[in-house]
Amino acid sequence: VAPVHILVIPKEHIVNVASAESSHREVLGELLLATATIARQEGLEESGYRIVTNNGLNAGQTVFHLHLHLIGGRPMDWPPG
Repeated sequence: VAPVHILVIPKEHIVNVASAESSHREVLGELLLATATIARQEGLEESGYRIVTNNGLNAGQTVFHLHLHLIGGRPMDWPPG
């Protein structure tokens, strides 16, 4: 997909964003902050990067444990293709 493609996975089991509850607020915040930290470590902050999560079968979710894809290292189009 890109030169940099890293999965960021919380230890706490959450199926996907749709199943997240207010009690997951802290872990969801930490997940995004960790992703931003990793992006800086990978040198992506200046050039930009994409954070993706698939939510449900029709979105392409095949692993039913919430995780984020950190993708960067090349220009990206929208919509993805």
